[in-house]
Amino acid sequence: MFLGGAKRVSMAEHFIRKGRAAGADVQIFSYELHAEVPVSEVATIIPGLKWNDSELLPHIKRVIAENNIEIVIPFLDPATFVAAQLQVDIPQLFVPVSDENVCRLFFSKIQAYSWCVEHKIPVPANDLSSFPLIAKPDKGSASKGIVILHNGAELEEFLSRHDVRDYLVQKFIKGTEYTVDAYRSCSIGNINYLVPRVRLEVQGGESIRTRTIKHAQIAKLSRLIIEKSGLMGAITLQYLEDGITGEVYFMEVNPRFGGAVVTTIGAGVNVAHVVLNDFLKEKTEEITDWEENLLMMRRFREIYKHANHH
Repeated sequence: MFLGGAKRVSMAEHFIRKGRAAGADVQIFSYELHAEVPVSEVATIIPGLKWNDSELLPHIKRVIAENNIEIVIPFLDPATFVAAQLQVDIPQLFVPVSDENVCRLFFSKIQAYSWCVEHKIPVPANDLSSFPLIAKPDKGSASKGIVILHNGAELEEFLSRHDVRDYLVQKFIKGTEYTVDAYRSCSIGNINYLVPRVRLEVQGGESIRTRTIKHAQIAKLSRLIIEKSGLMGAITLQYLEDGITGEVYFMEVNPRFGGAVVTTIGAGVNVAHVVLNDFLKEKTEEITDWEENLLMMRRFREIYKHANHH
């Protein structure tokens, strides 16, 4: 069952197709606020509750029991906390996600920054005197609420309207953005794949044009962060490479599949096979022969739901 997999049609199709190729009958469910979502084309939609609803966990547990669901995969940041709790409450359920403490650490940009400083992970400086600055909501996502501050006057105005404790303010770095798709086996503990890619065009915080690339420094840094933090299962890491100095800075991590992980799939990584092997507690050696310079470009495709058809 996907948690918040509304637009993840390609991902659902990948699991169905690869599952069948391996002789498994994969059925996808997706837990959503309403049934009118694109993934309904290939999945059974479970109309659900909001992530902060007090009845959410009991409801999801009933859904899991009633439908004999064996694997739960979160696709939104708040859903990672739910998935982590399910992992504890239903030991026989397979949930490829980090534990709740790790999820909460990286959901807070301020806490994540402090963790990086403590573990000597390179991050842009938290220096309010070095302009331009970027202010990010502590628990924001999808690039919402981000403000660029170019000088002292703009900073002063920003501070007059916002509580600085609700934001991570850092030096604004202009350069190349990278994402790393990674997976660390929950049952064995080894890294199964680690694929960097350049973010060429972004919409709503998600890559709509991206290219795989071999980047030794980012790969090495990703391994260090994964091992030091205890991240498990699906992992998406973000980096910036300074356009002037060439320095690489870690920006954030989402302990879940990223929206553009389909790029890594297109580059030859059988993500469904990795997850299903992990579910079966079978070891998958690290996949390193993925295709470099594979370009992924998103396109629109319409799905129609007729009022008189159910």
